[in-house]
Amino acid sequence: MARRRKGEPVHGWLAVDKPQGMTSAAVVGRLKRWTRAAKVGHAGTLDPLATGVLPLAFGEATKTVSHAQEGRKRYRFEVRFGEGRETDDSEGAVTARSDARPARPALEDALAGFRGLIWQRPPAYSAIKSGGQRAYDLARAGSPPDLPPRQVRIDALALLDVEMPAGPAELVDVAVLEAEVGKGFYVRALARDLGEALGVPAHVGALRRLQVGAFTEDLALPLDKLEEMCEKGALVPNLLPVETALDDIPALALTGEQANRLRAGQSVRVLRTPGLPEGEGDCYAVADGKPVALAQVRAGEMHPLRVFNL
Repeated sequence: MARRRKGEPVHGWLAVDKPQGMTSAAVVGRLKRWTRAAKVGHAGTLDPLATGVLPLAFGEATKTVSHAQEGRKRYRFEVRFGEGRETDDSEGAVTARSDARPARPALEDALAGFRGLIWQRPPAYSAIKSGGQRAYDLARAGSPPDLPPRQVRIDALALLDVEMPAGPAELVDVAVLEAEVGKGFYVRALARDLGEALGVPAHVGALRRLQVGAFTEDLALPLDKLEEMCEKGALVPNLLPVETALDDIPALALTGEQANRLRAGQSVRVLRTPGLPEGEGDCYAVADGKPVALAQVRAGEMHPLRVFNL
């Protein structure tokens, strides 16, 4: 007999405005304690240095986390020139110093090389596994792994502002950038590589995530507000629906009988597939206004991938 999970059956999504200095796991722990939810997870780690949008999935919404992580992400961040850091951000020990600074025209030219599909080597201090261990654990133990580069996508990269030292030359101390990127991208790696391209060591001085898929900055609530809502019993009834993370795939409506077959792990025949131009692909099934399952349509049949117990 399966062991019953402790906690309340809470289902849905929440966008948290994570404060600086707190880990993503600590945010999850607080919300799990405040809501007494049986299961809570997040869609994409934010470093302690970073602030901004941290989507939390409760209960059955955790089955859609992978879709949220696939969504586009937007970041606003500072690149500080003149120092390289062990962690590629301001929390790490200084590994290199230089009095050199890039000129603004050179900076703008260098940014052009980081738009589109690029190869990026993840930071040694990251959650990627190497030899079965987290890279950051190996790095902290004095054996940083040599992580292979991987292809990432940068859809937009804009220079918003600069800070310049006193003097006649247009040299840049700090660049404020905004980027729209795909899965697997590291802001810290971009700062490191941008510095290398300009011949000046660099690191991330500040970082804010503005968006993860359907979860935007205007939806994100600070922890003090969330705690207050939990104390009043107002948070759980106002969670975003489980299907919020599925805004980029179509919903196909089923009859009650079809929904029961899908819940039992059986495929169902579908005649119409609105939203699937080729008649095949990923979707989610709905019945009576509720999501039934993540599914895939092939050759006119819908096959369940993940069934929701709602």
